[in-house]
Amino acid sequence: MACTQRRLEGKVAIITGGASGIGEASVRLFTKHGAKVIIADISDEAGEKLAESLSPSATFIHCDVSKESDVSAAVDSAMQKHGRVDIMFNNAGTADVQKGSVAEYDAKQFENVMNVNAKGVLHGMKHAARVMIPAKKGCIISTASVSAVLGGGMSYAYTASKHAIVGLSKSGAAELGKFGIRVNCVSPSIVATHMAVKLMEENTCSVEGEGRAMVEEWANSVGNLKGVTLKEDDIAQAAMYLASDEAKYVSGLNLVVDGGFTVVG
Repeated sequence: MACTQRRLEGKVAIITGGASGIGEASVRLFTKHGAKVIIADISDEAGEKLAESLSPSATFIHCDVSKESDVSAAVDSAMQKHGRVDIMFNNAGTADVQKGSVAEYDAKQFENVMNVNAKGVLHGMKHAARVMIPAKKGCIISTASVSAVLGGGMSYAYTASKHAIVGLSKSGAAELGKFGIRVNCVSPSIVATHMAVKLMEENTCSVEGEGRAMVEEWANSVGNLKGVTLKEDDIAQAAMYLASDEAKYVSGLNLVVDGGFTVVG
């Protein structure tokens, strides 16, 4: 008999970048397991549609994580609707294609990526902590990447921003543990999200195929663990573990979901 336990029953979660990709998979999984979810994203149409399909378990709020006021408003919205925030999942992110040497790298391009990936996580941690500290409990999760462990696979900006997320998470775990707040991050390998497909199409690497199948074929060809394709739901499952009471003594962890890629990479 399949287990029907709802692992996030009664919890309130904010998921940034929740309208698509890993965020959408996490919204669907978290609500399935009993959480009330605030979908925070810049994609209004997709976010509203997803929230409507999961109503009343999910609601949507427009949120550009690079703007602290937007993140603060998302946390305030959760507090007004549900009276608390148990889980803050800083999942929103962006990436860029770096062509050529660092000697010609565009500083503005670097800043744009850091504003979303690093500052966006800091904003999420700050405003989650604002409401979790008085409650003396909570869980903060952020999406990093295998690029937080390795160098050379992605642009300088993306790699730096994902390394920053690991550092922010460790610092957050060190400070907030005394308030009963756990802080972790999850680092996926290549997942065929819309962003990954777009990057692949913009990149100069020669890969045959189209869209999602193209990315998955390439990811499987360079991956270490054969016979398995990494999907958005796999990362959602990892995030749910970190958010659940099963991980009640797990803090300061970078949970790498890469099939051993970084071990041999």
